[in-house]
Amino acid sequence: MSSDIKRFLLLPHIKIHNANALSSPYTIGFPAMTAWLGAVHALQRKLNAKSFEVLFSGVAVTSHQVDLHTYRGADDFVSSIIGTANPLDKTGARSAFIEEARCHLQVSLLIEIIDFNIDVKEEFLEQVDFLLNAQMKIAGGDIQTFNPPEILVVEHGNEKDKAKVIRKLMPGYTLIERRELMLEGMKHGKDGIDALLDYLAIHHHCEQSDKHKVLWHSKRKTFDDQSIGWVVPIATGFQGVSNIAEAKNQRDPEKPHRFAESIVTLGEFKMPYRFDSIEDMLWRYHYDQENGLYLCQQQKHASPTQNSISNEFD
Repeated sequence: MSSDIKRFLLLPHIKIHNANALSSPYTIGFPAMTAWLGAVHALQRKLNAKSFEVLFSGVAVTSHQVDLHTYRGADDFVSSIIGTANPLDKTGARSAFIEEARCHLQVSLLIEIIDFNIDVKEEFLEQVDFLLNAQMKIAGGDIQTFNPPEILVVEHGNEKDKAKVIRKLMPGYTLIERRELMLEGMKHGKDGIDALLDYLAIHHHCEQSDKHKVLWHSKRKTFDDQSIGWVVPIATGFQGVSNIAEAKNQRDPEKPHRFAESIVTLGEFKMPYRFDSIEDMLWRYHYDQENGLYLCQQQKHASPTQNSISNEFD
């Protein structure tokens, strides 16, 4: 296959029931990027086990609808998680439970494929359909329905090919990374939390008009004197906080263990037609051994040692 031609697997309009909305220890909302890339990695491994020699190298996530399970009363200042009730215990009392943030959502996943044999296209798509129906969860949620998977071919510089992909992702919002917003705030001495909240906060102020009426105004922080888009906190990976070693009762006895903490930065939901290229939508895995970072990031933030989805985590 020519280096100027790329193939993508499109999983369109997947409806997911009860996905995990607790994207990090202190943020709630759209599932973490590690959940999406992890699901695609799991799909690749299942296909490899079925003798399909395929490698998924990048993923774009487009959200069509999100229903976050929270409730806010008419006079409430904060929202509450809508939990699920556990069965009564033998005394008739309600048993203890841990609140879990959940959401229903509909997304499309655009997956870049390399090492794909086009001669087995039909069998490949049938197997993808079967795995999504029978054996897969995404972001901890159950897959209810999805449109038939497709293979899309995009030639570099071909606007018609790009437009075809964009149309299939609309209407929706594609999530991208905006870590430069965080870095800008931290350059001026702010810590990570303050830099994050600085771009999420909405500042309200009022003034009195000539007719003695009170006028309220709302304003958000700008970046390079330009307004920012739909910015949200997102979880994009983990940082190791212990040495790599063996631990008692670890999940996989053949792999070393490491304690890690979640990494949270800023992201932006952006409509697909606003992207200059499909590459700008894609997320990939990256392992920074020196700093102990396990990241999901995009090409504009990547180092020369950028990894495919599976290379570092198989």
